Parts: sequence; C-alpha cells; structure tokens
Amino acid sequence: MDIKSMKNCLYWLYCQFELITCSYLMEPWEKLLFYTFNITVLLLLSYTAYVFVPAHISTAFQFFLYLFGNQHENTVSIVK
Repeated sequence: MDIKSMKNCLYWLYCQFELITCSYLMEPWEKLLFYTFNITVLLLLSYTAYVFVPAHISTAFQFFLYLFGNQHENTVSIVK
C-alpha cells in the first residue's frame, strides 16, 4: 500500500466521521470544543478501563472460585 492511497483512505475515513457526527456543519471553534470533549472522554474511558477492569476481573474470579468451593491460596487450613 503506497502513501498516496493510505492518505486518501485516511481522508475518506475522516470525511465519513464528519458525516456521521455532522461535525462538517460546525464552525471551527465548535469543532475544536467537540473534538476536545470527545478525545477527553475517550482518554478517561481508556484510563478507567486500564486501572479498574483488571481489579474487577480479579475480584470476580476470586468470587467464582469461592463459589465453587476452591480455597484461596493464602488460606491456611487448621488441623487439630
């Protein structure tokens, strides 16, 4: 794939994005606010997924292990 066709493809995707979001109707300052807001929300969602999702998956996995009767690794059984 050469650079010119890649550039045309990216431009086509950008035009499709503007058509879908109707941002081609906005003034430049409105576009700036719109894109800034969307990029900020995307970055915050990515950060939240990176930080909190692994912890929730780990907690759910431990819960299901407990539910099915497996002991946690750090649990020491008491033998009398």
